[in-house]
Amino acid sequence: MLPTLEAADLPADAIEVGRIADAWGIKGWFKVLPHSASPEALFSAKRWYLLPPDRPMKASMPWTGALLLKIKEAKDHSDSVVATSLDIADRNAAEALRGARVFVPRSSFPTAAQDEYYWVDLIGLDVFNREGEAMGQVKELLSTGPQTVLVLTYTDTQAKEAERMIPFVAAFIDAVDLPGRRITVDWQADY
Repeated sequence: MLPTLEAADLPADAIEVGRIADAWGIKGWFKVLPHSASPEALFSAKRWYLLPPDRPMKASMPWTGALLLKIKEAKDHSDSVVATSLDIADRNAAEALRGARVFVPRSSFPTAAQDEYYWVDLIGLDVFNREGEAMGQVKELLSTGPQTVLVLTYTDTQAKEAERMIPFVAAFIDAVDLPGRRITVDWQADY
């Protein structure tokens, strides 16, 4: 049975940061699978917004639209995050949230350290090399284990959309200008 949660408008800067996997324990805690290996946004935000799963897990989903979940505590637990809410009293209420997508406002993310960036802030930035040649626009980032890779889209010489990958490491990244929406790289188009 779905707990009584307040309906809410999803903030304009909402970012999906994880999904509720299941109930955890018997006192209303729930397990969240974060989309990031460093889920600081889940720890810093005290107001999470829930949307139902993309694909319903049951024939009828218990709700539609965004719901506000007031977080009392969230902490690391193995490869996930466990949290408790002021609105979730027991295991049955926590189980009803299974599969929910968790969003938090970008404005509630902790401030990144110097020369550190949230991936969500890099997506959509234009990338240029040192000579001023356009390399493309950041479509996504990939974690390859030892490093992160920028995946860029650009138009090739046949006017087709193509992809280019550039390691997001100091050896190739000269500057990231978030206000200017630009990344400068030491990279050539024929690499």
